[in-house]
Amino acid sequence: MSKKHQQHEEENQEARTFDESEREALIQQLKDSEAQVAEYKDGWARSQADFQNYRKRIERDNDLFKSATRGDIIKKVLPVLDDLERALQNRPADDAWADGVELVARKFLNILELEGVTQIQAKGAEFDPNLHEAVSHEPSDEVESGHVIEALQNGYMLDGRLIRPALVRVAQ
Repeated sequence: MSKKHQQHEEENQEARTFDESEREALIQQLKDSEAQVAEYKDGWARSQADFQNYRKRIERDNDLFKSATRGDIIKKVLPVLDDLERALQNRPADDAWADGVELVARKFLNILELEGVTQIQAKGAEFDPNLHEAVSHEPSDEVESGHVIEALQNGYMLDGRLIRPALVRVAQ
């Protein structure tokens, strides 16, 4: 073998050794990059989930705020309905004006129902401190003990949530 050929062979051997160590370094760099990609992907997925949870929480808080605001407004107008109902309890017979007041009261009740307001049915029902507020306890032959004799003021719920309890007289 000639000297040139031997020198060329040694250079090839060095190149292979260099290529092998370079290859190992590139493989390690690739593994590090893949680990970093996985870490970034995991962080991105967590951020997306956190953002979705945040958005849902804000929507839920907004819905609760809207519901509470609606309840507050409705609570403020209920005394008007109470006054209309009291006026109708003492209405004169065959009075066109009283018929008009009754029509207004019915329209008002219909609007409240469309908004999700329901009247608590109290008369004859078992007293429930979550729905009723007892004004008095009285003996009664007509109504069972612990049941409502009469509602002095109607109670209302908005979408299943109490906005005003019914003021009631309860049988002993």
